[in-house]
Amino acid sequence: MAKERVVIVGIGGATCSGKTTLAKYLRKILPGNSLIHQDDFSPPQALVPVHSVYGVQDWDSPATGIQWNRMISSLSRVRESGGNIPPDHRSHDHLNEQQEVPVSPGLIEKWTEEFRRIGEEREKAGEKVIWVLLDGFLLYWNQEVVGHIDVRVLLRAPHDVLRQRRHERHGYHTAEGALWRDPPNYWEHIVWPAYIEAHRHVFENENWESGASSGKVEDLLIIDELEAGMSRAVTEVCEKMKQFVYSK
Repeated sequence: MAKERVVIVGIGGATCSGKTTLAKYLRKILPGNSLIHQDDFSPPQALVPVHSVYGVQDWDSPATGIQWNRMISSLSRVRESGGNIPPDHRSHDHLNEQQEVPVSPGLIEKWTEEFRRIGEEREKAGEKVIWVLLDGFLLYWNQEVVGHIDVRVLLRAPHDVLRQRRHERHGYHTAEGALWRDPPNYWEHIVWPAYIEAHRHVFENENWESGASSGKVEDLLIIDELEAGMSRAVTEVCEKMKQFVYSK
């Protein structure tokens, strides 16, 4: 029997940067994969702390926005079980609105065939590759989580574009199924400062706008989503995943 090899692909980035859209395109391409959303490890609404300055619940703080121990435990279980999502895991992503972002015709079909071929080739070599996709807005803050991610990708978009996209959203569903709507100035006071806090170490000279990778998150692929577009983003990540399979 072929030896199983679980490969976890992390797609990080600020809210509304296109990370979930990209992850779902990759899910169409990769054979037999699983998709995990970091949002599913957010705390219950009753446990979300109130911001000490602005007096609103803060869902985005790097320290408290995710139940880190629960997430780390789940990722360990996924790897140990051959890519299987724990039976007690519950996702509420399907409740959130998903804006359609088209890709070039034939692109998904092309990469689907390529990874089918790669899978067959690796199995002949005695290795079964099992793909797990992980998307989230705080993927590269907690070092234990980073350690679980094999292929590391970060989508980046300009501040004003992200703000406009966030303001156009109707809200986010909580684990309980309730709809959370941003209070006034939530983006400006909470979301954006939390993103900068969680990611300043990722970029060279802490230049979140255009800086290259600082190297503190090893082998991180940074994609400028607005410049690249979704088709190129899909291609760049597929190339990186392919390279990873053959480099280890």
